[in-house]
Amino acid sequence: MSKFSIRSIKGTQDILPDQSSQWQSLEEAIRNFMGHYGYQEIRTPTFEQTDLFIRSMGKETDIVSKEMYSWTDQGGENLTLKPELTAPVARAYIQHNLGGKSPLNKLYYIDTLFRRERPQKGRYRQFNQFGIEAFGSEYPEIDAEVITLAISIFNKMGIKELKLKLNSIGSPQCRIDYRETILDFLKPHIADLSEISQTRFENNPMRILDTKVPHEIEILKNLPNIADCWTNEDKDHFEEVCSLLDSTGIKYELTPRLVRGLDYYTKTTFEITSSALGAQDAICGGGRYDGLVESLGGKPTPGIGFAAGMERILLAMNNVESTSNSKQVYIVGLGNAVRPTVLKLAEELRQSSITTEFDVLRRSIKAQLREANKSGAKYAILIGDQELEARQAELKDLSTGDQKKIELNNLVEHIISLPF
Repeated sequence: MSKFSIRSIKGTQDILPDQSSQWQSLEEAIRNFMGHYGYQEIRTPTFEQTDLFIRSMGKETDIVSKEMYSWTDQGGENLTLKPELTAPVARAYIQHNLGGKSPLNKLYYIDTLFRRERPQKGRYRQFNQFGIEAFGSEYPEIDAEVITLAISIFNKMGIKELKLKLNSIGSPQCRIDYRETILDFLKPHIADLSEISQTRFENNPMRILDTKVPHEIEILKNLPNIADCWTNEDKDHFEEVCSLLDSTGIKYELTPRLVRGLDYYTKTTFEITSSALGAQDAICGGGRYDGLVESLGGKPTPGIGFAAGMERILLAMNNVESTSNSKQVYIVGLGNAVRPTVLKLAEELRQSSITTEFDVLRRSIKAQLREANKSGAKYAILIGDQELEARQAELKDLSTGDQKKIELNNLVEHIISLPF
């Protein structure tokens, strides 16, 4: 027999049983929190028409040009595994006429995405995000609510050293004007730019502002701010967003260089970082996209949202308390005659919402007790031939070692009353 050599694909990961409880706890916390703000869950297909992402993000963005997993199926249709979630949610919003059913739609998601980028700590080619999208309001109140929700949920998760960076990239006309400003400013420095930035200079110059190259950062220090290109309406909108955040006591850092690389963003942009993540400290990014729905064929509809990487959140969290059931009771049985009683008792406890395990490997009492302790159970029930004949069981507190005899007829009721 040949040695098994098939492994998971580079940039993917298996979430094993000892890790899955953390994921479950995080997902449950997100769902509970979203309910407090009136957001409802939406789920979209794993793959979409490739054109959805080209039209929404722009053909020259890194995601579309380099990172998407795309193919042509047997019917000749061009399909892509989702690299991001705002466009699919917007597509569903249009397709199902959610705007006609309600003037405001507040949606959230927890989903899996795919990008072929260089894997690194907390970043994978198959990765998970949660986020929100709010469609229907052009007013600063919804901007403030979205940002407040993001900060609040990360605080609730116990993530330390959060920093909110805030900016506005203005209206589409503002972006067009600023693009020309960037091109004019960088033309004399084009030879000094990295190959990536030179490509962005031709295709998407605003992305150059995201550079991490030290000498490019130094060059950009003298670049005029996008605020110089704001319209009066852009300025008023952003000032009110800031005023509303001030009223909540949320601290923020005005960051004139903060832009979003995707074509559909407008006005408010924000990023939340945590130094708990080290150098790659971004934990969440979001902003307005007032032209997205219309660009995809829908009615003009303002929108705003954010997305956060689940893997990076788990890295940033000091500890995630599991809300999944621990193995609260472990039944230790010995002898052929006790097996029907053990199975019946386990099922009665489970029906009473007591998480229960018992041995199915027919091991010794010593081995079973070792497994009971390993499982994290609070109590062990010991039943052998003698206990069965006496219609009793030994109940052992595994944290203290205390034992006492309990009548089998009263055992389930007694265990339900115990502290766990």
